[in-house]
Amino acid sequence: MRLAIDEAWNYQLLTYPNPAVGAAVVSGHGELLAVNAHKQAGRAHAEVLAIRDAYVQLSGDCELAECDDAHRLHHELVKRAGSLFSQATIYVTLEPCSHTGKTPACADLIAALGFKRVVIGAMDPNPKASGGAERLKRVGIEVIQGVESKACNLLLEPFVKWQSGRFIFFKLAQTMNGVIDGGVISCKRSREWVHQVRSRLDLLVIGGNTVRIDRPTLDSRLIGSKAPNIAILTHDPDTIDPTIPLFQVPNRKVSWIDSIDTLPQRGLIMVEGGAGTLEALQNVIDWMVLFVAPFIKEGTCYNGKKNFELLHQARMDRDAMLWLKVNHG
Repeated sequence: MRLAIDEAWNYQLLTYPNPAVGAAVVSGHGELLAVNAHKQAGRAHAEVLAIRDAYVQLSGDCELAECDDAHRLHHELVKRAGSLFSQATIYVTLEPCSHTGKTPACADLIAALGFKRVVIGAMDPNPKASGGAERLKRVGIEVIQGVESKACNLLLEPFVKWQSGRFIFFKLAQTMNGVIDGGVISCKRSREWVHQVRSRLDLLVIGGNTVRIDRPTLDSRLIGSKAPNIAILTHDPDTIDPTIPLFQVPNRKVSWIDSIDTLPQRGLIMVEGGAGTLEALQNVIDWMVLFVAPFIKEGTCYNGKKNFELLHQARMDRDAMLWLKVNHG
């Protein structure tokens, strides 16, 4: 389950408006066959990708190895797998879905393949998709619930928040000695991740001082995808140069906000900016994504006094990537 959780974190927020989910398949002899995660809304879920990889491992049939079309995978796996999974266990961070929407129900695939056991971390909070565990039990599959439930429910926190309202997170990059200004800090892989997230946002909020000083573009060019709509947090919009590149991006809406009260109440919202923006919005920010680059230089440091809880840490090539939660206590 820990492997499935770690894999899901690699795609946290990138699956919007779906939750981040990971899955692992283990043979009847205890051999780890596959670990995978849901990567993008509308594409195959974590269970399907993990089962696909396990099928390739067991059968040597590589025709489906790169396929991520959920409908084709469901059909082909049921047709080809036979009894390959009759003694296997699948570990899933979230209860397998029981409804058919953009993708077929994962619970139906697991049942059709005759898995021996399903181990679930968190139960699905979405009533439209829940019920997979009961469906699996009815066909005689052993179902174990609540394994690493705290960690699995933490994975779901952004999903739960944007389902009922909004999820706001702050992105910040710094050097090892805490410098946050003076040009590009994070590595290309970190910046690519930021561009991936930008392409999925409902809104990107940026501080007015950052716009004035950095003159950014704030698009998703590193992945060749759509640029986010922008809201600039400032009390003095007339002091911002309209020739700054962010205003020249086609098919983008740029708006102005002067307080947290005018932020949208729904959707996925990322905030980029410096210390002033973080201080201004700290009481409404749910999480922070912090990239720490492994070098030291002179410059301005963030000197806020907030404490943070470390939720998860990963590596982006040379950078450390930290998922943090503001401790409002």
